[in-house]
Amino acid sequence: MTVHIGAEKGEIAETVLLPGDPYRAKWAAETFLKDVRLVNEVRGMLGFTGTWNGHSVTIQGSGMGMPSLSIYVNELISTYGAQTLIRIGSCGGMQPHVDIRDVIIAMTASTITSPSSGILREINYAPCADWSLLRAAVAAAEAKGTTTHVGGIYSSDVFYAERPDLDEQMVRHGILGVEMEAAELYTLAARHNRRALAVLTVSDHLQTGEALPSDQRERSFGEMVEIALEAAFA
Repeated sequence: MTVHIGAEKGEIAETVLLPGDPYRAKWAAETFLKDVRLVNEVRGMLGFTGTWNGHSVTIQGSGMGMPSLSIYVNELISTYGAQTLIRIGSCGGMQPHVDIRDVIIAMTASTITSPSSGILREINYAPCADWSLLRAAVAAAEAKGTTTHVGGIYSSDVFYAERPDLDEQMVRHGILGVEMEAAELYTLAARHNRRALAVLTVSDHLQTGEALPSDQRERSFGEMVEIALEAAFA
C-alpha cells in the first residue's frame, strides 16, 4: 500500500491504463475487462484490476493535471512495478483537420512546465512516447478503421487558459490537441525506463467550439480503450 493507492502488492498489473476520471476507470474496467475487482478507492480515485484476452490489466484513475498524475505514476512504478502505462483520456482538438471523436496518438507532448521541471531545470526536455507502443497503437487504429492522427500534443498545466497567443503558436507548429497529463507521464516513464503512451479522443475543439455532450462521451471513448489494450499486448 502507498499513501494514495490502497492495493496490496500483487493486486496491480504490470500494464496500467490511466484515465483521469475515476468513474471512467470504472466504466472502462466493467466494459472491457473480465473478473474485475476494485483494488483502490483511496480519496475516491478508483482503480480496478481484471483481465483482457487473458492478460492482467489495471485501470487506475489519475486525476486531473500533471501534479495528480505524477503522484499515481510514481507510486505505480516505485511500489507496484508497473511497466507499461497508457493514458486514455479526452483532449481538445487544435488543427482544422482534427474532428470531434477522432483519436489522437501522441508521439510527443510539449508543455510549459510540469512537476519534473524542478529536476530538469534549464533543459527543454522533449517527452516522447515509447516507439513499440506507438507503432502498435497506430496499427490497431488502422485495423479498426478509426480516424486517427499521430503527432505532437500540448500538455497544459491549466484548464482555463487565457493565452490565445499560445494557442495560435501551438496550431502554427502543428500541435494536434491539448490535454493536461501526457508530458509528465512520458517524462516519468523515461526516467524509470518504462513504456508510456497517450491515446486520446477529441471531445471538443478549440477552433470550432464543438463539444461532445456528456452523455455521448463514454460511448465515443470505446475505440480509444480498445486501441490502448491492443497496443499494450501487441
